[in-house]
Amino acid sequence: MTPEEHNKYLGISHLVYGGMILALMIFIMIFFAIAMAGAPGGPPFAVVGIMWVFIGAIYGLMTVPSLVAGYGLLKQRPWAKIAAIVAGVTAAMQFPIGTAVCAYTFWFLFSEPGKYLYDSPRQYALPSGANPWYREVAKREDTRYTPPPTPPDWR
Repeated sequence: MTPEEHNKYLGISHLVYGGMILALMIFIMIFFAIAMAGAPGGPPFAVVGIMWVFIGAIYGLMTVPSLVAGYGLLKQRPWAKIAAIVAGVTAAMQFPIGTAVCAYTFWFLFSEPGKYLYDSPRQYALPSGANPWYREVAKREDTRYTPPPTPPDWR
C-alpha cells in the first residue's frame, strides 16, 4: 500500500475508535441517569450530575484526541503526526480496539512511509536563504547605482 492509503486508513480507524468511545460514553451516561434517578431511595440528582461530569471528562479525554487526529490525518495537516501520537497513547488504554489503533499508529508514523509523508519538507514551503540569482547579481560590478543626469534648466 502507498503511504497515502495507510494515512487514510489510519485516519478512518481513529475516527471509528473515537465514535465507538463516544457512543459508549452516551450509553453509560443514559444508563446511570435511568438506573440512579429512577430507583426508589436512590441518590439525589446532584450525585448523578457529578457522575455525568466525571464520566464525560474521562471519556472525553479518550475521545477528543482520536477525533482530532482522525480529521488531521485525513486532511494531511502538518500537525496530524503529533495529534495521532497523542491519540495513540490515549487509545492504548482501551484494550483491544484502542491497543490495535495505537499499534497501527506507531507502526505507520515511525516507519519509512510515515516519515516520507510527514517529515519531508512540503513542496509549497519557501526556500531557506538567499536565492542563487541574487548572489550572481550582487557579484557583478556593473550593477552599481548611477543617478540619472540632472535635467536642463528651462528658466
